Amino acid sequence: MHFVGIDLAWGERAPSGLAVLDEHGRLLHVSAATTDDTVVAALEPFTRGDCLVAVDAPLIVVNETGNRPCEAELNRDFRAYEAGAHPANRGKPEFRETPRGARLAARLGLDIDPVSASGRRAIEVYPHPATVALFDLPRTLKYKAKPGRALADLRAELLRLVELLESLETAATPLHLRHAGPWHALRDEVATAATKAALRRTEDQVDAVVCAYVALFATRRPLETTIYGDGATGYIVTPTLPALLPPVVAEERAAAEARAAAPARVAEPVARAVRQYAALQPTLVEPTRRWTAAIESLLDEAGINYLTVTGRTKSVASFAAKAVREVDGRPAYDDPLVGITDQIGVRVITYVHSDVAAVAQLFADQLVVIDDRDLGEETASQGRFGYASRHLLVRTARDDPDGLGDHAASVQVRTVLQHAWAEFEHDIRYKGTIPDEHVSDLDRRFTLAAGLLELADREFSAIRERLRVAGSETSGLDGSGADPADPRISGQELASFLSAQYADAGWSRSDHYSWIAGLLLELGITSLDELAALLASVDTGALIARMGYRYPAGAVRRLDDALLAIFGEQYVALHGNAHRTDLLRTRLERLAGDEV
Repeated sequence: MHFVGIDLAWGERAPSGLAVLDEHGRLLHVSAATTDDTVVAALEPFTRGDCLVAVDAPLIVVNETGNRPCEAELNRDFRAYEAGAHPANRGKPEFRETPRGARLAARLGLDIDPVSASGRRAIEVYPHPATVALFDLPRTLKYKAKPGRALADLRAELLRLVELLESLETAATPLHLRHAGPWHALRDEVATAATKAALRRTEDQVDAVVCAYVALFATRRPLETTIYGDGATGYIVTPTLPALLPPVVAEERAAAEARAAAPARVAEPVARAVRQYAALQPTLVEPTRRWTAAIESLLDEAGINYLTVTGRTKSVASFAAKAVREVDGRPAYDDPLVGITDQIGVRVITYVHSDVAAVAQLFADQLVVIDDRDLGEETASQGRFGYASRHLLVRTARDDPDGLGDHAASVQVRTVLQHAWAEFEHDIRYKGTIPDEHVSDLDRRFTLAAGLLELADREFSAIRERLRVAGSETSGLDGSGADPADPRISGQELASFLSAQYADAGWSRSDHYSWIAGLLLELGITSLDELAALLASVDTGALIARMGYRYPAGAVRRLDDALLAIFGEQYVALHGNAHRTDLLRTRLERLAGDEV
């Protein structure tokens, strides 16, 4: 059975949020759609069989003016929590004919009677009172855009709702979001929304998840669910306010919560740390974004080859799970706010293992490295295969211009194969309990896979080294495959040429070869012969000595520095360098003095 949530827009121009849960509360789908046709197309695969579709929009409106009876009843209970419903009546254009929600239910073949026994139904819900009741909030969360509400405040409130939804993983009726890829993508969009319009697009989808969970909750816990109104005049289904639960149900819920909390009860210092982090976490989103950009810029400037750089701010749920860990019966962290150092996390994925070492050397040269652990080496030293990743805790100088000196970042650096193993292993182990009889066999298979991937990593490194050597021996390309209409030296030609020119340098990212070819074009250099003649005037040894590379600079970085040494301010002033003039002038100062 599927539980579907629709945060329905009044018309077909604005986006509507869509979400789907399976019978275990696992998120299967979350998206946005505009027209009725696109909504139906997205949901039809999930509504062919038994389903309950929860729609945040009126399904039944028969009154000509004023409130529907269900809205008056709901407002009586929830007005004090600022969660009252807006009036729906046929005097409004959107309800003059059949309401949009009812039209969609009809197209999907769903029964909208709130007490129907049909296996395929739709119900009207309202996220605001639902969240107040589910999370026992003193008032609604203020993530809806209204005059006077700042973007930062709206985003912080929506992130709080995101965290509250994630906390339902341990509820009596669980909601499983943390291992759902679409949820992670949505969460990142919320955290990085730069405008109110962008935040609104995510808000609709988060509300849809709330709607879907209300459908699941109403099915699993009918005694804790209230139907305001009826099928004749309109109705709204919502979890019951804790204060309004019948005494027997309230006592049963309290006992269940006590049983659930008993094994997980934590010391007050830990609980206090979690509360403090919940308040702190929204303020770390922007430093996380800037740390991610700073590390990507460092790698680009060094010319080091990498696949991706991504960042994330540690969720409150993840922080709490780590804060309560124990080692030999004692808390793992005396002060979780200090001891949990991956509150800002950045991950760098490289192609081969030598690039991992190059990134670590770059960090040692350009940043302050507080801690550096090579977990792959630690695993190997124990004679085992398994998790392999380089973990570095870094910070910038206190007076850095980006203002990151007050925030350390935990950076994971691993190859794409190491990343694949780690993600798959985590996904398998944490998506459910592994039966005891299968544990040893799965451990053996994971170990075998880790060994094979380590071997593959070595072979990829050997292949790349063989290509580098071959490129240095046969650097003259005929230019086949290059666009004859493009006056630039092709990226492929340039890569081959530079592998010979700088035989000791590492590879750079593919797009960087094309980028620096554009700079060569600005300088009027359109052939490898011209470039070779130009570089012959550079004393490579002297240039290396002045730059003092303490990490394996990539081939593009080496050419970049050579061009800077030759052309000086002319090179700095190129249009293609407009985004990094300050950085180039700093390098130019290091090159000042005797000619190189």
